[in-house]
Amino acid sequence: MAKQFPALDQAKRDFILRQHIFFTASATADSRINISPREIGALRILGDNTVAYLDRTGSGNETAAHMLADGRLTIMFCAVEGPPQIMRLYGRGTSVPWDSEAFTRIIADHYAGAAPLGTRQIMRLDFDLVQTSCGYGVPLFDYAGERASMENWHDNKGPDGIRDYWDRENRTSMDGLPTGLTVPDA
Repeated sequence: MAKQFPALDQAKRDFILRQHIFFTASATADSRINISPREIGALRILGDNTVAYLDRTGSGNETAAHMLADGRLTIMFCAVEGPPQIMRLYGRGTSVPWDSEAFTRIIADHYAGAAPLGTRQIMRLDFDLVQTSCGYGVPLFDYAGERASMENWHDNKGPDGIRDYWDRENRTSMDGLPTGLTVPDA
């Protein structure tokens, strides 16, 4: 039942924008596989074969390490309401550091010029394969809203606390791989 496509068309873009959550999966040949849930508000469709999402400070920085070492990245969307469907985007990802011109341009062009507190980097996926499948096994859920936990954590840490956290916790992956994260001076 899976169907493959070389790029997003309008119907696939609309499907993505109706979702509330997406998942990222990355790994290197010798690392653990990392799968992370993300809220759809972080994601932007940059083109028929490119998406990007804000990567906000979290407990680890596995995806950045995997992008630096290997580059393979898959993003999955699955409908938890409405008609069943799963969509995966397969390609090569890159971490766009917060102190780069590309970061500034993406924020200006796609995020109304403002990066939320705690934004570590932007993850960009250039994909060459879009695969859809039935999604019959995905249960139905009712969307109740976004959790305030991440915003509260970032607000409580503040810019200096986030910077210290990046320095302590986000420079290497759980497998000891460098993440390439730049940490600003105080």
